Amino acid sequence: MDTPTLVALIAPLVIIDLILIVFSLWDLTRPERRVRWLPKPVWAVIILFVSTIGALAYLLLAREDA
Repeated sequence: MDTPTLVALIAPLVIIDLILIVFSLWDLTRPERRVRWLPKPVWAVIILFVSTIGALAYLLLAREDA
């Protein structure tokens, strides 16, 4: 497989991952948002350094419903 084809296949996944991370961080910084188990700064580090899994864990497990 040549490089342009590989980039064309991977680019949408990278963009979706970045959107997921940015949305998770934005949601985390909202003042009315409450989280479970860990403080917000720890969730921010998890979202940034664990990438897709961290963002999904935050969105699925950490957010409390209003």
